[in-house]
Amino acid sequence: MKVRQNLYIDRELSQALEALAAGSRGNKSHIVNDALKAWLARRGAREVDELLKPRLDRMSREIAGARRDIDVLLESLSLFVRYQLMVTAPLPEADAAARAVGRDRFEAFVAQVGRQIAAGRRTLGPADGEGGGS
Repeated sequence: MKVRQNLYIDRELSQALEALAAGSRGNKSHIVNDALKAWLARRGAREVDELLKPRLDRMSREIAGARRDIDVLLESLSLFVRYQLMVTAPLPEADAAARAVGRDRFEAFVAQVGRQIAAGRRTLGPADGEGGGS
């Protein structure tokens, strides 16, 4: 069902509407109907964008903070590994006992990391002191 509307529009818009209707775009009612529908859809999308923008901004800040933390951790780990490799002499191949102790220590380390992750604990908490260590 269509409803008749009596509207006043600027002369320039009226002339542009006449030119569009004279082409293959259809009649004036169809053109105005489509234009109004599109305008209302954009307006609704803009309201949704305005509601989502603060959330997206917050999420972007959190991701940037996580990225910074990961960069710090990776750099710290790489410096530590480089330092350890430079100052620790390799074990002789014949020293099976020392290699077994090293292997046991490594397995204990991996198990402890697994327990910390599974329990949701962190050894290094946030800078404000929250998020306890063990």
